[in-house]
Amino acid sequence: MMAIGDVTNVSSEALNQFIVELGRIGLWIQALGVVIVLWIVFEAISIASNVIKRKRLESIEKRLGEIERKIDKVLSKK
Repeated sequence: MMAIGDVTNVSSEALNQFIVELGRIGLWIQALGVVIVLWIVFEAISIASNVIKRKRLESIEKRLGEIERKIDKVLSKK
């Protein structure tokens, strides 16, 4: 009868340790998830910033082309 009690105590302790370890693993997975979400947000902000910069550069390039044409017209009249 005493052996059954010992086996029950050992198995409940093992189960408790397993649950604690599983909880620790869960916390690591949760922390990794937070890091991944932050990385995705950072990348989205980076992409948006690059799109805005590209549009600005394209408008500057377009205006430079217009200025070059006007300068060519003025120089060709001389």
